[in-house]
Amino acid sequence: MINIHDKTFVPFIPNATIEGRISELAALITKDYEDHCPVFLVVLNGAFLFASELVKRVGLSCEITFIRFSSYSKTESTGEVKEIMGLDQDLTDRDVIIIEDIIDTGLTMSALVKKVHALSPKSVEIATLLHKPDALKTPVSMRYTGFEIENKFVVGYGLDYDGIGRNLDCLYVLA
Repeated sequence: MINIHDKTFVPFIPNATIEGRISELAALITKDYEDHCPVFLVVLNGAFLFASELVKRVGLSCEITFIRFSSYSKTESTGEVKEIMGLDQDLTDRDVIIIEDIIDTGLTMSALVKKVHALSPKSVEIATLLHKPDALKTPVSMRYTGFEIENKFVVGYGLDYDGIGRNLDCLYVLA
């Protein structure tokens, strides 16, 4: 059990389980993109740990770039997606794999996918560590999903509660 600000969190998914699943996802990406050089588009801040571990395990030449969106306040989605750091890389005719920490409402990812498609990529796929199917408000097609979880608030492994908890090496759920 850990306390962050005014909330208590309990262990949810241990590090060994997360790391094992990331290795499986990396193997799938390596197989699917054999003889390609994909661009990994990492959504900051939350996806940085997942992206780091995933990309280290992918056995391909690749490029990595970043974008930053915000849609959360405390433990709730605001329903409003704000772009904080834009995309400045040419994605024309490139295979793009968006790396996200969690897809819950789907609003942020839907906005990002639309933005990426406007840049004329060859293909766009999504790799997410976590997916909350019960929270979706708009459909999102994810090719690589680490774990499907219930609609509960989680921290750790890049995910935070009001700025704290990203550095935890496993996932915790709100008690």
